[in-house]
Amino acid sequence: MYIGAWKDVEGKAVTEAGAGGVTIRVLMGDNVGAPNFTTRHLEVSPGGHTPFHAHPWEHEVFVLSGKGKVKRKDGETEVGPGSYVFVPPDEEHAFANEGTDAFSFLCAIPATKVCLR
Repeated sequence: MYIGAWKDVEGKAVTEAGAGGVTIRVLMGDNVGAPNFTTRHLEVSPGGHTPFHAHPWEHEVFVLSGKGKVKRKDGETEVGPGSYVFVPPDEEHAFANEGTDAFSFLCAIPATKVCLR
């Protein structure tokens, strides 16, 4: 078993093209011996966003704080604390913070995949 605190994990700026103002922390994955899933904590600064992208695997998101927008080809939806999002494989999407406070969420992906560097 592994128990930790998200604030103890070093945050890294997402430098992928099309991203801005996003910090990512890998909470649980191969760093703790998890063979199936990787859980990340993402924080999007006011005015920040992930790139509009797609990948061949699903992921699950749970919003912790702030308000953000989930953008997709056919529109966007505002989300806030307690909201959850299922992103199916190959669906184009992005997360954006158009508010004044940090927007943070957990995101789980398959352990063998890498997304947002």
